Amino acid sequence: MNRDRPEKGGREQGKITVPVPRRTINLQLFAQEKTEPATPRRREEARRKGQVFKSQELVSALLLVAAFGGLYLFFPYIGGEFKKLVNWAYSLNPDQVATITGLWEILVTVILFFLRLTLPLLALVMVVGLVSNVFQTGFVLSGEPVAFKLERINPVEGLKRILSRRALVQLLKSIAKLVIVLITTYLLLRQFLKPASVLGLMELKEGTRFVGYLTLRLGLNSGAVLLALGIMDFYYQRWEYERSLMMSKQELKDELKQVEGDPQIRSKIRERQRQLASRRMMEDVPRADVVITNPTHYAVALRYDAREMSAPVVLAKGRGYVALRIKEIARDHDIALVENRPLAQGLYWGADIGEEIPPEFYQAVAEVLAFIYRMRNRYNFLGKEG
Repeated sequence: MNRDRPEKGGREQGKITVPVPRRTINLQLFAQEKTEPATPRRREEARRKGQVFKSQELVSALLLVAAFGGLYLFFPYIGGEFKKLVNWAYSLNPDQVATITGLWEILVTVILFFLRLTLPLLALVMVVGLVSNVFQTGFVLSGEPVAFKLERINPVEGLKRILSRRALVQLLKSIAKLVIVLITTYLLLRQFLKPASVLGLMELKEGTRFVGYLTLRLGLNSGAVLLALGIMDFYYQRWEYERSLMMSKQELKDELKQVEGDPQIRSKIRERQRQLASRRMMEDVPRADVVITNPTHYAVALRYDAREMSAPVVLAKGRGYVALRIKEIARDHDIALVENRPLAQGLYWGADIGEEIPPEFYQAVAEVLAFIYRMRNRYNFLGKEG
């Protein structure tokens, strides 16, 4: 075996040939990576489908703070109402309790009492919940999130959701909340361990006040820590949402085609528009006073009515085949054809269809129109004389 000559596709190192493996790189994979930020259209579609980012942890923390904060604010009111209820209960007549009508009146009174007691707190919690949701998502009305989809009852898809990163993050957040509540409870109870040990020796009013204060402190402290966790979760949810909306380069190209249309379709539309414009232009040629040619390549049809126009107007123009068609229509309708090469080319390039001619052509066009009018008058005079 000859080791001095390297084999094809190899690289020589001294006397030994080392084969070089050939690797194929699929460039399409780079186009499929989601590296581009979402476009406004992508965001609008996601919002229309009800896909918006929201931190439920932040909402829960705000509701907890609102509930215990409301209890703290309304505590004097609640205490006063309970005192009224107790006094009312002691003032009841035993005969009133023994009748159906009396029991019904008592039941209605108690229900109204609890409604009057809880409505301010419920109203506060509802307002905080509404504001915290609207602040994050705005007003979103979409039935797609609750629409029936087969993949939602697919066990394979359900298992994927359970084992997904989102589910793992939710589990970690739940564990963190539990740990926070336990630590807050432990620290608070350790602080009030001595007063709590003599709770049984306190009077009812004093003991009730102590338990209420301890409950409020526990709720507010836990709510404050959970609120900090909710704020962090808010920024995480926003990052996760932006990440889920990211697009690949191919998706950007596809969206651009959808918005602006396929290039081939746009080309066909432009061609159709040109055909329609050319047809309308040809229909206006019979209204022209004169067609100026050069003589074969360019043709410009002009019309002038001193009662309606301040300057002659271009009705049609063209070159090549279009110029030939303009001249054919002009001959069919006995419209004068005037050969003037510089003027025809100047009007073709310098004037637009449906617009008045530029001022630099006034003198030349006026001479042509004057010649046409003289020829018409002479023809009419000879026709009458004959």
